[in-house]
Amino acid sequence: MQKFTCYVVLLLFLLCFFQAFSWSQFNQGENYEGSSDLINLEYHMGPVLASAINLYIIWYGQWNPTHQATIRDFLDSLSSSSSVPYPSVADWWDTVRLYTDQTGSNITATISISGEFYDSGYSHGVYLSRLSMQSIIKAAVTSHSRPLPLNPHNGLYLVLTSQDVQVEDFCRAVCGFHYFTFPILVGVTVPYAWVGYSGTQCPGMCAYPFAWPKYSGKPPPTGGNDITHPPNGDAGVDGMISVIAHELAEVSSNPLINAWYAGEDPTAPTEIADLCL
Repeated sequence: MQKFTCYVVLLLFLLCFFQAFSWSQFNQGENYEGSSDLINLEYHMGPVLASAINLYIIWYGQWNPTHQATIRDFLDSLSSSSSVPYPSVADWWDTVRLYTDQTGSNITATISISGEFYDSGYSHGVYLSRLSMQSIIKAAVTSHSRPLPLNPHNGLYLVLTSQDVQVEDFCRAVCGFHYFTFPILVGVTVPYAWVGYSGTQCPGMCAYPFAWPKYSGKPPPTGGNDITHPPNGDAGVDGMISVIAHELAEVSSNPLINAWYAGEDPTAPTEIADLCL
């Protein structure tokens, strides 16, 4: 029952995809952000992640096992069977799946955790740049102890950093991001995403609405420190799950930054989850 409540609460914040998009409007590619600026979502002929995804998790730093179990449970629920009660995370993912590539292939319905790597020794320190994520992936796939496979066919790598790791632009400009690896650094091109744990560094920024932003200058409307009680009891991990969902939607629809996005600059695209923060 706790898991079901968790997913329903998280889903309420993700279901705005259902309102923001309808399949009949995809060819028109018009939508609105929270502002009054018109957003032209366009397809740029690149691939989407249409093959079944083998998801490889890299746990960077020291992790609470309960938080890890919660995140795994959410990731497993993306490909849940039809027997799961409605609404579910899998129902939300069905909307993400409506995006197709130029062959008409939809984003895959299958996301499987296919391997995990524990970088508990902080192989690249506690202060990371954006580019450090690729070096962390390289370390995980070349480790002498239980390395992850380097899968250029249908692999997706998810780097998750613990509460004591500081990442470039984390809390200031981003809560997570996705990109693809450079062959010169990793050996092949594979999509990846990074998400940081914000529970101690900036819960009001990256775990909203499970934590109240202190910079607002106003007290939370319900008292305490949060607006919506974190369904798993930890604003950092519940906010992290929301950001993971955000990044998975975007990396699946725009893995090489040449598929679905709005704007003229592919280095700073407005992607599908950006349109529904």
